[in-house]
Amino acid sequence: MDYMVASESCALKQLGFMNFVDILPGQAVIFRKGVDPVAYQIEERKAYSPDIFEFCYFARPDSIIDGISVNESRENMGYRLAEKIRQVLTQEEIQEIDAIIPIPETSNVSAPRVAGRLKRKFVQGFVKNRYPGQQARQRGVKRKLNAMDEKFAGQNVLLIDDSIVRGTTSKEIVSMARDAGAKKVYFASAAPPVTHAHIYGIDLASPNELVAHDHDNGKNRAHDEIAKHIGADRIFFQDLEDLKAACSDAYVSKSTPREGRDFEVGVFCGNYTTPVDEEYFGHLEKVRGQARKQEEAREGVAIGSADARTVEIAAQRVQMVANGECVPAASDVAKCGAYTNGNGEQKRRKQTREEGTPPKDQMDISLHNIGDFP
Repeated sequence: MDYMVASESCALKQLGFMNFVDILPGQAVIFRKGVDPVAYQIEERKAYSPDIFEFCYFARPDSIIDGISVNESRENMGYRLAEKIRQVLTQEEIQEIDAIIPIPETSNVSAPRVAGRLKRKFVQGFVKNRYPGQQARQRGVKRKLNAMDEKFAGQNVLLIDDSIVRGTTSKEIVSMARDAGAKKVYFASAAPPVTHAHIYGIDLASPNELVAHDHDNGKNRAHDEIAKHIGADRIFFQDLEDLKAACSDAYVSKSTPREGRDFEVGVFCGNYTTPVDEEYFGHLEKVRGQARKQEEAREGVAIGSADARTVEIAAQRVQMVANGECVPAASDVAKCGAYTNGNGEQKRRKQTREEGTPPKDQMDISLHNIGDFP
């Protein structure tokens, strides 16, 4: 009998696994070769709170997570977002909207439901670029998306996105819509404003980078301020309670809603499921600073503007020293066979057994299909 563990059902289903079992909070599952896996409740279950941002953005629409259909939850988000827009705009203002356009690809599910409820035309106005490598020197959203001018020219458009985090992407998309000829650009988010950091392994952004968080006074920005920041005429956000209801109503027929189930919604309100020490946020800022510096270095290498030190940072880990500066971390790149090509880019030579480096431990090929190299 084969077993597989994954965060989403689509990964299991694609490989032929059909008997799904959810691992519950506080459980550990032990796999031993030749016997059935055993689940142990090693900690008392204090809550059952799946991360709601998985349903907003990260998960694939064909997944079932904790018995909830991601696709249906996003359909529900669209219906509820449409009702929110109805509460804000007059019927005359809704009639002035010529087209409702999704931002590919996560909002492709919710946007048609918004259009249906508002009785406005649904239009695919953006095309994802499948060949970003051909535009490596062009940074930002325009490298990933192309606006079709004929869908925007002379139109009042309502753009639907899954969420707004930093606002930089939204700002570029609004600019693209106006460059394509749109008269008015409304922007709607199927999620509430993201006002706090994500602390459970998904690096969204630091609070100071969040467009909905005013770091100057420590408060949340008004919607009008956010609209002005991204260049939109109006902006609309899903209510948190509507988002939770959209997911709660998306249980598949074979699943039974779990007793005491709620959702982790800390990114939208700061109320995290688990207690958080303030020092942890400082640690996250340090880690983000290191990762950001390395990403900037890699972009410099990609566009050919990197000096030798930048290449070194791009090729290795980064550590932050006492004065806050990011420097290359101590590394064993040399032992891994690193070399520099003619463009000054540092490469890592792949070690193989043919080069005389034996695997540290020969693993069971039925489980890994690879050797474990040092």
